[in-house]
Amino acid sequence: MRIVRYLIVSAVCALFLATSACGNGNGNADASTVAADSIVKVANGLTVSRHDSYTVVEVKNPWKPGELLHTYVLVPRDEPLPADLPAGTVVRTPITNAVVYSSVHGGVMKELGALAAVKGVCDAKYFTMPEVQKGLAEGTIADVGNSLSPTVERIVAMKPDAIILSPFQNAGYGAIEKIGVPIIECADYMENTPIGRAEWIKLFGELLGKSELADSIFASVEVKYDSIRAIAADVKVKPKVISDMEISGVWYVPGGDSYMAHLFEDAGADYPWRNDNNTGSLSLSIAQVLDKASDADFWLLKWHIDLCYTAMEDFNHLNSKFKAYKEKHIYQCNTERVPLFAEFPFHPDLLLKDFVALFHPELLPGYTTRYYKPLIDE
Repeated sequence: MRIVRYLIVSAVCALFLATSACGNGNGNADASTVAADSIVKVANGLTVSRHDSYTVVEVKNPWKPGELLHTYVLVPRDEPLPADLPAGTVVRTPITNAVVYSSVHGGVMKELGALAAVKGVCDAKYFTMPEVQKGLAEGTIADVGNSLSPTVERIVAMKPDAIILSPFQNAGYGAIEKIGVPIIECADYMENTPIGRAEWIKLFGELLGKSELADSIFASVEVKYDSIRAIAADVKVKPKVISDMEISGVWYVPGGDSYMAHLFEDAGADYPWRNDNNTGSLSLSIAQVLDKASDADFWLLKWHIDLCYTAMEDFNHLNSKFKAYKEKHIYQCNTERVPLFAEFPFHPDLLLKDFVALFHPELLPGYTTRYYKPLIDE
């Protein structure tokens, strides 16, 4: 029973970190037109338009096509406010005192050389960066509690200049909406392509005064991703792949138009739900997955603990019915030890390379996978 309980907790944590949320916020405008001058070219849910004395950022509402989730007007903090600012939430940049809800966003702030701007975090145990853990221990970074119900008093005491979070569908943010601090709604996880999600680094570049660096990082990631995708583009045999597993009667599989499904496709794999048009996850039973994909050649798992074949069968005897189980083609990523969630949202090229190496090892001879390792054969 202990392994079962741990698996349930791990599954919930993994799902939360992978998607960050599934949300809504305070939409405030129509998004029927896309800013023609936006520096964002791939991401579907974001526009960034630079002007002489300010920058306009539009975050589209991923749950209500044609509407905006939020409009931000970024103004350099050492400049006076222009008299003719467009409508939107004014944010003084660069941000120097932020509450950050997700370790994913903390990771990209670190990469941009702006980790010092992280002064408060939610769900502190998931911020595995040594600098953050040291700051928490020394009191220079505040632990403001659980992301679902943060301690508002601690946030107010910090006097932050921004709160950076992932929006939830059909849910507000409670008391923090009333304290007058700009809430930066990062809906990057709702992008349906890996490169689209990675391009949200440009938003962080604008917020942190690191726009040139952010643009450069994205350009490099895009080139690397495309080069790896090209390697697998002409494969003749595409192995069938499934991911994750059933927990408490539900197996969440990526929708056919999700960024994970696109990663599988770009890695030269056959994804059983490729014809589905959902950008999120599908909630299935293990019987439904067996019916659709019992012949899957590869099975990928992400957990907070190391699993083995025996534990998987003990957890659910139907797991042993899959071809990948029988042929020992299950690979796992222990997210407690490797920085998968901190890296792949803004560096999908790294995860794509792992997938190509697993599905088509002849294409990347000598490559050692970064995240996924064979399941323990016990």
